[in-house]
Amino acid sequence: MIRKLGAYALAGLMATTAAWAEQVDITSDSFKCLNDMQKVRHFFVDNLLGDLEATLEVANSKKGGVYPPGSVVQLVPTEVMVKREKGWSPRTKDWEFFELDVSADGSLIKVRGTDQAVNKFGGNCLECHERARPQWDMICEQGHGCLPIPITRKQIAQIQAADPRCTPAEGD
Repeated sequence: MIRKLGAYALAGLMATTAAWAEQVDITSDSFKCLNDMQKVRHFFVDNLLGDLEATLEVANSKKGGVYPPGSVVQLVPTEVMVKREKGWSPRTKDWEFFELDVSADGSLIKVRGTDQAVNKFGGNCLECHERARPQWDMICEQGHGCLPIPITRKQIAQIQAADPRCTPAEGD
């Protein structure tokens, strides 16, 4: 009986250790200049746990997929979503949404959570992203099922280029 209990305790400890290994630690320092991230079509990705290859595999897939924990997806400097550890929030498919204040000094988390973040147009991030078809893991792009945002791709590119966290190119 004691051996059996010891085996269960060891199994529980191993499961807890595995869960901690995937824990995503997020601070204001987690967010950086968009140019320091990987551009995929018109948005940027990174991975806070170092698994950028897996994040890029899903972001570049024409069929969709589930992003790995630590994935960062960002369209504009002041709004970002991060894939948390499995089971963190079933409602958001484990995504956490952030509103950021950004400046030349870096990023400051203004709002974070599952349904607290609101975009610059007054729309709740979760309410829009949950409209994405299941294969897109809550990522909104044209044709994914989300409502369109009221700015053009050209305007998005201008907002991205004006990220104050980025070092200006020489001659700017």
